[in-house]
Amino acid sequence: GNTFGLASALGGMRRKVWAWPVGIIGNLLLLTVFLGSALSPDPSPPHLLGQAGRQIMFIAVAIYGWIRWRNLDGGRVVPRWAPTGARIGIVLVMIVGTVALTPLFRLLGSWEPVWADAWTFVGSLLATYGMAKGWTEFWLIWIAVDVVGVPLLFGSGYYATGLMYVFYGVFTAVGFVIWWRAQRTAAHPIEILPPDPSPRDS
Repeated sequence: GNTFGLASALGGMRRKVWAWPVGIIGNLLLLTVFLGSALSPDPSPPHLLGQAGRQIMFIAVAIYGWIRWRNLDGGRVVPRWAPTGARIGIVLVMIVGTVALTPLFRLLGSWEPVWADAWTFVGSLLATYGMAKGWTEFWLIWIAVDVVGVPLLFGSGYYATGLMYVFYGVFTAVGFVIWWRAQRTAAHPIEILPPDPSPRDS
């Protein structure tokens, strides 16, 4: 699952449509891991219900992103900044969603700190949606998710996944720079004028 996730991140960095189906495969594989933990009567490994639900939401939003990117004119998304209203909405959803889901995840038996599990769930959903919309800020949301999610995974014993998310953190930083540069290039196209066919005086 982590290998497919890494491949999907690389595809997203290059703005390739195939990043979405590859990511869906990775989500399905990771879902089996976290869902198996949640359904297990054994309290170890931790019941990371947020991580399991995260994969389900990934799949739903990835299908939307896959369809949207395939229907783009020219076949490649053009990065752009999110509108001001969307930025405010992202911050509000991140905070309110984390606060609202924390008691629910605790009730369902998620591992402490439960707020971190809720944070990664909400942030991952917003980041995937931002990628589907072509907003450059989605990389920054991933960084915010990794800052909280990596310690959560290591503390919960998911060392392989935690280590993979450390690499994700590096890719998200690089991806942000790549999309930002592509956005600047698209905003300042170079106009190439055709030669003037009219005769000139000697």
